Amino acid sequence: MKAKFSNFLMILCALLAFAPILTVDFMLDEYVRMRESKSLRAQVSSIINETQGSVNKALASLNAIVTRSPSLCTPTFLQGAAQQMRANYLLRQLVVNSPDGNVLCSAYGDDFKYSSITPTMTMPSGPQEMTIVRIEDSEQPLIKVSIKVRPGREVSAFVPINVHLLVEENNSIRGALMTRYALTTGLAIVEFGDPEAYYNHPRRTSDFLYVEQVAQNVPIKLSAAVPMDVVRADYADLKIGFTIVACLTSCVFLWLCIQYVRRSQAPTFDLERAIQAGELRPRYQPVIDLQTGQIAGCEVLIRWEKPNGEIISPGAFIEYAELSGLAIPMTLSLMEQVRDDLEDLCARHSHLKIGINLFERHFRDGSIVEDVQAIFGGTEVRYSQLVFEITERQPLSNMEGVNSIIDDLHELGAKVALDDAGTGHSNLAYIQKLGIDIVKIDRVFVELIRHRNVPVPVVDALIGMANELQTEIIAEGVETEEQALYLRAKGIRQAQGFLFAPALPIESYLALAERMNNEEVKLIDDFDDDLVVFDDDADDDVDAARDTNVA
Repeated sequence: MKAKFSNFLMILCALLAFAPILTVDFMLDEYVRMRESKSLRAQVSSIINETQGSVNKALASLNAIVTRSPSLCTPTFLQGAAQQMRANYLLRQLVVNSPDGNVLCSAYGDDFKYSSITPTMTMPSGPQEMTIVRIEDSEQPLIKVSIKVRPGREVSAFVPINVHLLVEENNSIRGALMTRYALTTGLAIVEFGDPEAYYNHPRRTSDFLYVEQVAQNVPIKLSAAVPMDVVRADYADLKIGFTIVACLTSCVFLWLCIQYVRRSQAPTFDLERAIQAGELRPRYQPVIDLQTGQIAGCEVLIRWEKPNGEIISPGAFIEYAELSGLAIPMTLSLMEQVRDDLEDLCARHSHLKIGINLFERHFRDGSIVEDVQAIFGGTEVRYSQLVFEITERQPLSNMEGVNSIIDDLHELGAKVALDDAGTGHSNLAYIQKLGIDIVKIDRVFVELIRHRNVPVPVVDALIGMANELQTEIIAEGVETEEQALYLRAKGIRQAQGFLFAPALPIESYLALAERMNNEEVKLIDDFDDDLVVFDDDADDDVDAARDTNVA
């Protein structure tokens, strides 16, 4: 993966910063759709309920007339029909029909003619029948509901379909509203506006508000569709407010991103170039033998030394290197520099060990063994002087492949150390299965040691685990003499930390290693006195390195 991955992340952050502005229209549309759909649904429901109520009242009137006067078309019947017409303003006419549709008598006027525009349908609530009709000299259809009184005779009531009510209640969108009354079979009864503009629209779901409702006891449904552009126009002021809030949110988010980048100083944009240019340089932190005071080896750490003199600590780029896959070429470059830096020293001091950190990706890549042979084979750096450290903080997948690589490293003569021991989830069986040679106690546990004579159970437990596995132990992060004395008393021979030296440039490490391993070092067996005394020159080298070290 390219180092430009970080550039991509920064571009992504910038896009995210402007996301609120880019989504204003979407958020406003969703808000308008939710609010206006609710309003339109309420109005459609009100009208369909009114239609339902009109039909129910018409049926009640028919039953009342027939109950009062079973004889049809008598003066008593017609008088009752007229009373029902006066009592129910929704009734347009009451008639007695023959099976062929001829009007035998009516409550209002003798010359009442109509024609059916839909087939006759049985109503869901009972044996009553319903037909949509149109009376002579009128364009507005009526609902005709009928009950059979006896064979060959039926009494019918006529009530209007009030489609216009929907438009009257939406004056602001009168010209844009489209409505359709239809039977539940889909047959259109009456249409207002241009419903086909909705039904034939390719994006009607997104470009329109649409509501449909079916009457409970009448086989009629009412649908209404409104273009989103029309209803959205009423929210122009709200859009301005949304845009202002979105701009402010974007500015704040972008400012936070910029501040984060500045504070983190994450120099990931040209890591690949830096590896190729050799700007990633090794630093060497001495590992001290607590019994002899000599240097037993070192752990190879890494710093990014920029051409302008800026030194960047690994915390700023290691995680990126792992995620991007650059950890592998970075490690190869580091091993080549280690070989060149330490070859002469290793030839003179064959006991010195070199700790090199490996990453989880090395065990997935599988080429680390061949890389070690290619870099260190045939040089003065013996395989037996190499210690490859794997961290417990990162779980290793494909244990079969991991064990195979560790076995191959062992066959070369190298050792394998478990770094950050105690910080993960490993146990005795897991460590034993890996074939670990060295357990490194993490500094978080060493920091718990306050006095040489006060037990620290967690440290003692880690030491006990390592002893049970018969592995070597190295304590990391030793910063006080009390910690060093406690560890030495527990039988730990090797330690590293700022008490002895920070991660040193190659020149300082070589000078310190030669001096401490060639000259007699004074050790004090009495724990009441100092642990180790460097000579003055060694102290000067370490102090100078401390002053320039980047943590």
